[in-house]
Formats: sequence, structure tokens, C-alpha cells
Amino acid sequence: MAGDLGPAPRGPRRRLIETLRASGIDDPRVLRAFDEVGRHLFVPTGVRHRAYEDAPLPIGMGQTISQPSIHARYLQLLRLTGDERVLEVGTGTGFQTALLSHLTQQVFSIERVPALLDRARELLQSLQLRNVSLLLGDGTLGWREFAPYDAILVSAAAPEPPQPLLEQLAEGGRMLIPVGSREDQQLVLYTRRGDEYDREEIAPVRFVPLLGAHGWEI
Repeated sequence: MAGDLGPAPRGPRRRLIETLRASGIDDPRVLRAFDEVGRHLFVPTGVRHRAYEDAPLPIGMGQTISQPSIHARYLQLLRLTGDERVLEVGTGTGFQTALLSHLTQQVFSIERVPALLDRARELLQSLQLRNVSLLLGDGTLGWREFAPYDAILVSAAAPEPPQPLLEQLAEGGRMLIPVGSREDQQLVLYTRRGDEYDREEIAPVRFVPLLGAHGWEI
């Protein structure tokens, strides 16, 4: 499982956790993960003073790190128990990856931007996370070598759920993905039932576009 991530600033960290509670996050395992993972480690130095705000922040290369309440909602909606094999599409700086390392058995994460992946790999290795595997590639194709997955989290918006990702869900597996136009999307939870997929719309959201063979054109 995940190693010690080091202390985050205690006051701001506690205030963030109370903000998450107020927004409806009540899964104790999710709240504990936010208490253990220092978000300040995963944002650029120029915005580090804002690391514990409930706000998205720029991370370079036209990408952002989602606001903490969005990460927390993703994790709570998936009802993780600690035994899951999980695929994350969009490693970014690795913050959600680190949270997942505390909440699941094994995390497989894909990033298409080399510089972001290199930075995330260096940080996650320095934190001695033993249950995380990273891949540079097209996240819309998934990572078939280690499928099926109990949960898939997609951190960018697609016009439709990529078929390869649906196919890589285990029976009863759940995928969270923003679906819609480049400007406006719905966060949708798909659950696999044999060859069918239950679809539940969660809330309107706005994410960067998911680029790739089964997303938006690069």
C-alpha cells in the first residue's frame, strides 16, 4: 500500500476537510485519504499558496488539477473498499493517483502529456507508493494488459464514453466520466451488467477535453 506522504500544512488541510464535509463528502476513507495526501506537493510552486483552496489550479501544458471537492466526489461515488483494481485516465500531477493509492489495491494510470507524466512519476516514486503503475499513452484506449478494472476514473470530458474503456470494466465495475460538448458536460456513472451498461447522470461539470482515438481529435 501507499507509503507515508509526509505532513501537509495542518490548518489549511483541516479547513479543506471541513469544506469537503460541508459539500456532502462523508465517506471516512475518502476524508482520511485527503488528510494523508498533501495537495501542496502536487501543484506548481507559483500556486502552492492556494493548494488547500477548493478550486481548480493550472498545472501547465494547458491542463488543470481539479478542485478537491470534485476529486472527493469521484472517489465517494465509486464506493471504494480497498480491494479494487482501478484505471485512472489522466494522471496529471498525480494527486488523484496518490489518493487512489490509499483507497484501492492497485492503481493503473495513463497520461498523454510526457512532461506531466515524468513529473508525476518522480513525485510518486519519491513518496514510495508501491501500488501505482504509470503509462504514457492514449487514455481512450485504456490499458488492456491489466484489465478488467473494478473502477475507471476519467479526468477529462469525452463526447461519448470510449468503447475500449467500457469493455475493460469488470462485471459490476463502475466508470465515472464527464460526457458532453467541449464546453458543457454531465458527470456520468456507468455500471457494467453483462453486455449492458447502466447509466446514471450525476451533475453538470466542466472538464478539459479528452483527446485521443475515442475522444476529441488532437
